Formats: sequence, C-alpha cells, structure tokens
Amino acid sequence: MTTARTSLARRSFRGIAVAAVAGAGIALTPLPASAAAGDPGTVAVAAAAPAPAPNGAAQVAVDTALAQVGDPYVYGATGPNSFDCSGLTSYAYKAAGITIPRTSKLQSTFGTPVAKADLKPGDLVFFYSPVSHVGMYIGNGQMVHASTAGKPVAVVNLDSMPSYAGARRVA
Repeated sequence: MTTARTSLARRSFRGIAVAAVAGAGIALTPLPASAAAGDPGTVAVAAAAPAPAPNGAAQVAVDTALAQVGDPYVYGATGPNSFDCSGLTSYAYKAAGITIPRTSKLQSTFGTPVAKADLKPGDLVFFYSPVSHVGMYIGNGQMVHASTAGKPVAVVNLDSMPSYAGARRVA
C-alpha cells in the first residue's frame, strides 16, 4: 500500500537517484508499462547520456525536469507530482529562478531562437503548427517531456518527435 509518506520517500529517492546518474553521465527513461506495472516510479537506464548544460540555470532546469521522469501526465498540471508539457518546463525553470510563460504557445515566443543544429541542454523544443507541445532538450539528441494522458514524463529521442517547430534558449 502506498501512503503519502512512502510516496514522498520514493519520490525523494528517485530525485536523488536521477541527479546521481545524470551527474555520472547516464540518462533515464521509464520502463514500458508492462515492465513497470508493479511500481509506476520505476525507471530504466538508457544508453545515451545527457550533456552538461551551458550554464548553472540551464543545468538546474535540466536536473529538475529529469527528476520528474515517471511522474504522470495530467492536462493543466504544473507539478510537483504531475505535469502537462508546459507545466513541466515552467516548473523546471522556476526551480532555476527563471519565470517563463505557462503555455507551450507562449513559451515558443520567449527567449532567443536557436537552430536545431545549435541546441544545448536546457533549450526548449517545440512541436506542431501552431505550437501545441514543448519539451526540454537534454543533449545527445534527447529531450525530456510530458507527452499525453496515460504516458508519464519521459526521456525520448528528439528525432522521434513529429512536426518539429523550433527551439528557444531561456538560460
């Protein structure tokens, strides 16, 4: 039985574990639902590692976003236990002391435009036209995002996402 206390303990441990493995150069991705049915907070180690962010604020945002891997997607949620796409990115940057707009559409106009070839960890990446989805680039061709109902916050390959619409650097 999961209580508020065990949920908090699991979340704290998961955040520490994510920070530790990210610092060691290991990326995390959630297990498929069939493999993690007994523990929705379970994550698996992936092959590629996130690259270091270009500055402290971007690194805090990346670390904060990665600490949410496995948390549920809930439309309109801004954390700390569930997120939608722009809720995750605004939550991560708020932890870094930077306030960004709340919606993906508004976030897509905030900061400095960045070419896809020049992405750095912490950059916001946008999808669809008009923009309706945002994630955070973490380096090595990967991003972290809260995608849709039924899927937890996850790390995915940027190129696996449809309809890339651009990127912005906010830190």
